[in-house]
Amino acid sequence: QVRLVESGGGLVQAGGSLTLSCAASGSMLSINTCRWYRQAPGKERDLVASITSGGSTNYADSVKGRFTISRDNTKNIMYLQMTGLKPEDTAVYYCNALILLARGVWQNYWGQGTQVTVSS
Repeated sequence: QVRLVESGGGLVQAGGSLTLSCAASGSMLSINTCRWYRQAPGKERDLVASITSGGSTNYADSVKGRFTISRDNTKNIMYLQMTGLKPEDTAVYYCNALILLARGVWQNYWGQGTQVTVSS
């Protein structure tokens, strides 16, 4: 059974940095696009960043220049490096990945979420 397990959240002061990790485990052939989302209290879940299997990245305007998404395809781990954190970055962060389970069988998976709190 495939799982995505996140780690690295926590409490940080404004201007600080955190790096989130998301490790995929289980039986799979490959991982396609990986994404990080976040959801603040009372708000919708928003896309923060994405990275394709080839390494192409995209970012929400609100995090451009501050966050960096990356992946290690040999270890099936994705990362979100966050710098210059602001109180408005406070949210639960979720990783998401489109995974090839078998030939022609794709499945979308979510991590359990990790809390990031930025104090002013």
